[in-house]
Amino acid sequence: MKISDLKPASGAVKRRKIVGKGPGSGHGKTATRGNKGQNSRTGGGVRLGFEGGQTPMYRRIPIRGFKSIDKTPFDVVNVDQLSKFDNGATVTPVELKNKGFVGGKDPVKILGGGELKTKLTVKAHAFSASAVEKIKAAGGTAEVL
Repeated sequence: MKISDLKPASGAVKRRKIVGKGPGSGHGKTATRGNKGQNSRTGGGVRLGFEGGQTPMYRRIPIRGFKSIDKTPFDVVNVDQLSKFDNGATVTPVELKNKGFVGGKDPVKILGGGELKTKLTVKAHAFSASAVEKIKAAGGTAEVL
């Protein structure tokens, strides 16, 4: 066997579709676009959301709510989830990501849901007031990064 004998498996390589290049291509004349009409023309077709002149859905439905562009998204963790760490441990956003509590791209905020029994040093980007109380009550400290 020589390198010149190598070829792809049968059926692995398909012929490129040649559109609008005459009758010999098998896709001549209308070039697979059908006959006449808006969609057969170059640049034809309707824009996204167009409903034939009827008022489109995105204009019929009322606008609800407001999304602030200045709001900082946080990965939130409740203090009861921190009980999974050993007594006296230092909890950082990296440790929380390793345990699977946060995704890792957004800053971390500790909230006061649940109870905390273990003494921990918790380092995060933000804390709720109740979270700080519960961490201090358990004998730990809360440090803002």
